[in-house]
Amino acid sequence: MKQCASVKFVIIHNHFRPGGVRRVIEMATPYLVRILRPRVDQVVLAAGEAPDGPWLDRFRAGLGAVPVVCRLEPALGYVAEKRQTPVVREHRLHGFFEKLFGAMRTEDCVAWAHNQGLGRNPALTRELTRACSRRSIPLVLHHHDWWFDNRWHRWSEMRRAGFRTITQVAETFLPSLPHVRHAAINQADTAILQRHFHQRAGWLPNLADAAPNPAAAQVRQAGRWLTEQLGEAAPVWLAPCRLLRRKNLAEALLLTRWLRPEAWLVTTGGISSAEEQTYARRLGTAARQAGWRLRLGLLSGDENSKPSVPALLAASEAVLLTSLFEGFGLPYIEAAAAHRPLLARSLPNIAPDLARFGFRFPQYYEELLVDPGLFDWSAEHQRQRRLFRVWQEQLPSACRRIAGRPALLEAKGAISPVPFSRLTLTAQLEVLRQPLATSWSLCAPLNPFLAEWRARAARGTLGVTPWPRQAARWLGGAAYAARFTALLSARPTDRLNPAASLAAQREFIRQKLCAANLYPLTWCRNS
Repeated sequence: MKQCASVKFVIIHNHFRPGGVRRVIEMATPYLVRILRPRVDQVVLAAGEAPDGPWLDRFRAGLGAVPVVCRLEPALGYVAEKRQTPVVREHRLHGFFEKLFGAMRTEDCVAWAHNQGLGRNPALTRELTRACSRRSIPLVLHHHDWWFDNRWHRWSEMRRAGFRTITQVAETFLPSLPHVRHAAINQADTAILQRHFHQRAGWLPNLADAAPNPAAAQVRQAGRWLTEQLGEAAPVWLAPCRLLRRKNLAEALLLTRWLRPEAWLVTTGGISSAEEQTYARRLGTAARQAGWRLRLGLLSGDENSKPSVPALLAASEAVLLTSLFEGFGLPYIEAAAAHRPLLARSLPNIAPDLARFGFRFPQYYEELLVDPGLFDWSAEHQRQRRLFRVWQEQLPSACRRIAGRPALLEAKGAISPVPFSRLTLTAQLEVLRQPLATSWSLCAPLNPFLAEWRARAARGTLGVTPWPRQAARWLGGAAYAARFTALLSARPTDRLNPAASLAAQREFIRQKLCAANLYPLTWCRNS
């Protein structure tokens, strides 16, 4: 960017609903505006719907004198939530971006677009890229999640939206263009991007800090609120997440029941999309019928009238993260910042990043093995074989032959223990319905760490992860802004490779389709 009197900083997302992406925008923007000033004279939030008022007020307060305006167009929202035809959508998007950017040029604007690789509105990404390219406006495509990461139903959705070839999709979400930069939130994804886009790609790990705990009064208030919601004063084990299948919440419930039977497992967020409703309903219904101590989505609805997540973390006895996959895994860091014990799966794509930041987790595990006698193995094998066949049919034809085989379907000979994460929800609920003493006696020997953790939980001595001294140089706001501006100002010496888009997507897909990344919970809405 050239030095100039003023620049507009345009932030594009499908929505500004509660979630990790909004949190990153809220935390990072003040640092980015500060490092770009005195050039930034306005921040523009462009989305398909208006952000809620209290959040927008906090966002504006964080930017001080820099004005914030919202530019809204329903066509920027998720395609599945709108009834527009592809032609109408493209027309509205084209008009919106022409009006938004007007006569701007390179020195007038920076565009920062979030999570377009999720594939929820490819026409938005294409029109945004075209509008910026026509004006040579720097565009940072910030990739938090991917449509090809256990979200293969997005393929048919994109085809219905007019994006019918794998090449077309690659060139839309991973464009190889002079003024486009790609940012990923973990090193594993960044390595692939940099192999193909070189200096036009960079690593932007989510920023976080060891902020002081909420005031004691706020923590006490959060504790009283939890007691009111649960109807009793009992230990709370908190899963700070939305109700998504990939959060693998039945595993969090199994761990809670085994290690701290008197505790309630509480999740914060509610359902974020229609495709998660069946999962949430089945899990919630099973819990009510069996009397399991589970409360889902306590912060759903009007979050502004309820305790904050930091206050709930501080008021809870322990924190759980049992996700099948994450892009960054903010709860790992939130638990450390709140000085609460964390029980979490070690996810291979982000464990190296967390280690590099300096985090060490006393209750860290790779898989939770269960005895096959706790569920109907034959029925589960048939169920997975059927669901896997249907799932394969969702894939682009070129991808079907490179897909791996699920762990349970690969099992040969004697029936052996299986990771709980590799079961369908039906089988997971079968395991949970077994008497607690039975499932514990069969599974504790398969997972030697559990006995020690159970003893620690009973004594109240579960390990807490200290905040690393070196974390600030990786996760601090100043470090975040420095990485962002370095990516933005990079002057690549290599020539653009038009084939980079498809090559990068092909490498990502090959990785995501290996057997280690196949989970039955993600194959369909109802497993």
